[in-house]
Formats: sequence, structure tokens, C-alpha cells
Amino acid sequence: MRIGIGYDVHQLVTDRQLWLGGIQIPHTLGLLGHSDADVLLHAICDAMLGAAALGDIGKHFPDKDPQYKNIDSKVLLGRCNQLLLDNGYRIGNIDSIIVAQQPKVGPYIPQMRDTIAAILGIDPGRVSVKATTTEHLGFEGRQEGISAHASVLLLEPCDQPPTPRP
Repeated sequence: MRIGIGYDVHQLVTDRQLWLGGIQIPHTLGLLGHSDADVLLHAICDAMLGAAALGDIGKHFPDKDPQYKNIDSKVLLGRCNQLLLDNGYRIGNIDSIIVAQQPKVGPYIPQMRDTIAAILGIDPGRVSVKATTTEHLGFEGRQEGISAHASVLLLEPCDQPPTPRP
């Protein structure tokens, strides 16, 4: 087993759509970023890559590269999953949390879980998405931005014997 953690934050601005967990959330503000700025999917990508010791999202999808301008983060998540599969890993489970004062995302969590699971080819029961506020404290509380944290447990294929330890 291998465990990775991920974190991402983006600023809330006008004239952008708000994407969280691979779905569009109705809101007057959206997240600013080179891609669609989906903080939840970015945090999950970083947790996946970190667990496999494959670097981070910026290494694989640099924000200076024009091919990733406005890219759908669901594409990035799928590519990260393929990197895991290519390196002999599969996802055991994902635990994540969105930190935002507004909008309230609770009603959208089941759809986020289903979307993430579908992209990764896993059961939605292996994907946990939670949401919290900061009780009006910090940049999230002032509604200046949204952050997300994620933990991912990776498993090596079951058909490989465990590596002997000295």
C-alpha cells in the first residue's frame, strides 16, 4: 500500500464557471486558473501522483504549457490514472474535502463521487468527498478562494508477491 496527499487552492473571480469534482456548480463566481481550476480534481491528482512517487500535477501538466490552457480537469484526472496503471498501481480509496464558505456544495457531492469514480474506473464507494466551511475565517471564509485536500491509498496488483523486507 502507498498513501499520497494532495492540496490545491484557486482564487474566486467573476466571469469564470465554477467546476468542483468534475461538475459545474451554479455560482456567481468561478475559480481562476490555467485549466478549469477544479481544486478538488487537482488535489486528487496530486495525491495519486504523490502516492506513486511520480511528482505532482505541475510536473506532468505545467501551467506554462499552452496545450493545458482551459483544459477540463477530468482529462487530467484520467491521465493521472493512466500513469498509475502504467506503473502497476490501482486505487484503493480516495478521501477528500472541499473548503469553501460559499456555495454550499453538499447537494452536489453524490454527483461528484460518481463522476470521479467513473473517470477512474472504480466503485463510487471508494470515493469520499466532504465539504466544510471555515466559519468565515481565512481566504475561504472571506470567499476569496476555495481549497481542497485529498488522500489516496494505492494498491499494487494482487498478482504480485509482496517485496521481501530485510
